[in-house]
Amino acid sequence: MYKSTLAALCVVASLSGCSTTPENPVDMVTFRNEPLVKEVENGMTMQRVIAIGGTPSTFKDLPNGGTCNNYILNRDGHQQPYYITFDGTGHVDGKGFMTCEQHQANQKASG
Repeated sequence: MYKSTLAALCVVASLSGCSTTPENPVDMVTFRNEPLVKEVENGMTMQRVIAIGGTPSTFKDLPNGGTCNNYILNRDGHQQPYYITFDGTGHVDGKGFMTCEQHQANQKASG
């Protein structure tokens, strides 16, 4: 029991060093069956994403010519931000459990 707990803490600690706002693994489990999380894949068109998840809460133009959509996932009274980024051609190239703004800050911090 002690070794598995220590191993889990080491993994979390090493992953948390990779970004300024790490994604919470609990959110990945809690929201894994939400359509935006479960069905959206890299390369998918923006139109298909909107058909799956509806209109985003907000969206933002990115410096690389792409865009980023912010969504708010809700489950059992718990709200969680979720972003989906699109490249300049309107295809998904990233997603995760944070806002577009947090994702951009992480991108800037990592170089």
